[in-house]
Amino acid sequence: MQKKFEMSLMGELKFFLELQVNQTSNKTYILQTKYMKELLNKFNMDDAKEMKTPIHPTTYLGLDEESKKLYRTQYRAMIGSLLYLTAYRPDIMFSVCLCAKFQKEPRKVILSVVKRIFRYLIGTYNLGLCFKRTKDFGLTSYCDVDYVGDKLERKSNSGSCHFIGGNLVTWICKNQGSIVLSTIKAEYISIASCCA
Repeated sequence: MQKKFEMSLMGELKFFLELQVNQTSNKTYILQTKYMKELLNKFNMDDAKEMKTPIHPTTYLGLDEESKKLYRTQYRAMIGSLLYLTAYRPDIMFSVCLCAKFQKEPRKVILSVVKRIFRYLIGTYNLGLCFKRTKDFGLTSYCDVDYVGDKLERKSNSGSCHFIGGNLVTWICKNQGSIVLSTIKAEYISIASCCA
């Protein structure tokens, strides 16, 4: 690259856009430890008790009219920070996207779920992505769907992830675009989206 572009040799890449990059001879780790600590400090969550999962399996988020309304600014700041974090933390993607749906009128009940995500981050500072050097460039994809998982809009949630040579390269979690009347149709839409 130095032959084509004017540049100065700065040494091995360690930090880039809040990403911590650790390189070894056959692996590259991408972490966001520093960013996570800054987030927890910013939202006064650094002394909170850690949680083992980002969301409880039986959690149902709905339009709770009785719960106290919150200021949108703080809630949106929390969700925006977590959405940036999902770029290298696929383990929190579903939980964050679920909470992001309630940015228009955030309620106290939903804020407790967002705080649980932050509490999960306390115990998982060192999780990130690991890319191994490999000669195998085979593509492997996985997908799953929950039938009518979104109780508000009656849509199914699809998720998929794609590996090249054993390295996770893309992942997605979103509502399906239409309401389906059977699990087979929901699975078909999920598979088609995964293959696309």
